[in-house]
Amino acid sequence: MSERQPALRPTEPATLVVAGLAAAGVAWLLISNLYQDLPAMTWSPVVVIAGIAALEAAAARNLWLRIHRRGDRSGEQSPVRAGRGWGAGGAREPVEPIAVARFAVLAKASSLAGAIFTGWYAGLLPWLIFEAGRLPDASADLPPSTGGLVASAALIAAALWLERACRVPEPPEGADPPPEQEPRAGRERGDPRDGSGDGQ
Repeated sequence: MSERQPALRPTEPATLVVAGLAAAGVAWLLISNLYQDLPAMTWSPVVVIAGIAALEAAAARNLWLRIHRRGDRSGEQSPVRAGRGWGAGGAREPVEPIAVARFAVLAKASSLAGAIFTGWYAGLLPWLIFEAGRLPDASADLPPSTGGLVASAALIAAALWLERACRVPEPPEGADPPPEQEPRAGRERGDPRDGSGDGQ
């Protein structure tokens, strides 16, 4: 009896919330006490985060169509299950299981990173809003911080969508499962046709 392979567990919302709150607390402490020593906020991290979110959203859409895709209105159904089709519909290229596993790991890491960045920018914004009218530097830091918050939230959404797209759907009701590889009984039992018999 083969051992069951370990599986990735879905991301817990509580994990993201705790990570975000912790990052927000650190950001608030730093900006309220050491603002003059902190580097100026720039758009470069915002662009990078937004780019990663866009790529993961595109990957999630692609995987969703290839794994969870159903057949046409004629009633045929064809979700791709771990690289093998169920039913007769659809002609999309199957997804390699190892690729799905890698995307799932990427999605979990990205959602956690997105939660940390979201908390970080969320911790900066209140102080910057309050001080924007008094400090020119705070006013200049406000737009990129707002953009960072939006991009980080988008990264969380894209990562969770990608993780959801990696989940293998159940076979449609009434569909025949993919055929399993069966041993060739003739060779195991010494079928005379393959030259391994008793010669009787």
